[in-house]
Amino acid sequence: MAHKFVISRNKAGEYVAKFKYNSETIFWTEGYSSEASARNAIASILKNGPGAEVVEE
Repeated sequence: MAHKFVISRNKAGEYVAKFKYNSETIFWTEGYSSEASARNAIASILKNGPGAEVVEE
């Protein structure tokens, strides 16, 4: 699969959810104190992302 979510730790030791496409990080979340919170962020993106509007600023 060319795209995936990856949960890793940042330099501060927090859990971060990253979205990667062809090994390139496209975006990442804020740092979370628990892995479960990072997983919840991924679930929220999957649930709410497909219907999100695109806004030009």
